Amino acid sequence: MDDVRGELVGIAKEAKVLLERERARGRMRIPVEGKAGTIRREPPQPAEGRRGQRPEDLFRPSPAPEGVTAPAATPQPQVLELATTAVAPRPDLPQDLPTLATLVSSCRKCGLCETRTQTVFADGDAKARLMFVGEAPGRDEDAQGVPFVGRAGQLLNKMIAAIDMRREDVYICNVLKCRPPENRTPLPDEVEQCRPYLEQQIALVKPALICALGLSAMQALLQTKASMGSMRGKTFEYRGVPVIPTYHPAALLRNPALKHEAWVDLQRVRDLLRAGSAA
Repeated sequence: MDDVRGELVGIAKEAKVLLERERARGRMRIPVEGKAGTIRREPPQPAEGRRGQRPEDLFRPSPAPEGVTAPAATPQPQVLELATTAVAPRPDLPQDLPTLATLVSSCRKCGLCETRTQTVFADGDAKARLMFVGEAPGRDEDAQGVPFVGRAGQLLNKMIAAIDMRREDVYICNVLKCRPPENRTPLPDEVEQCRPYLEQQIALVKPALICALGLSAMQALLQTKASMGSMRGKTFEYRGVPVIPTYHPAALLRNPALKHEAWVDLQRVRDLLRAGSAA
């Protein structure tokens, strides 16, 4: 009898340890099926796509566990006023976006013209107050001729929705208009050859604010070699237009932990636009 009682006590202790472990993981019920001790583990639901989840929840940090004090919010640096003067268009390039897009489609300034399927000019509202500038087209963009239509583009759509806007309300383009082979990082000479097209797009759209998506876009716009970590969280200027750098959606797909910082940046974008509207 003592042996049976001891075995039951041991089983109870193991069950208690198992229960506490599962509770620590956020599971309040442990369904059991089949032979004793077999636990049916349901795969964790991904952070994206949960029923009833708001778009901005993809970028907000998870609440701190009970009994754990959340770190204090990082003080936000003072933002700049929205640009009040438009960037002057370059006289050596077309003075309207459709003609500029046609010119870009036949560009052969660098070797990327030999490997592209087609150029990728832009998408969205040509009179948008918010412009997103990415790095370069990827495979899906090269095939369709539209920027940000792959997995990164789907995430960008959610990022736009998180600040209460729609894709058709903003203007989206890239520094490069042709896809680099294997999606490699743009070379400096490729950026320099394409820079005039981007500058003319900014001048013709006249955005109130630019959000630079990723390191290459930030460095091209701000003419810097600084890292994203040292630049994000601040507001800069491109010829009088405020620029807020943040991570490229592709980087967020590779490292979802960066979504917290991206959400902070998106709130800066949203708040600065609202402040400019109220001014």
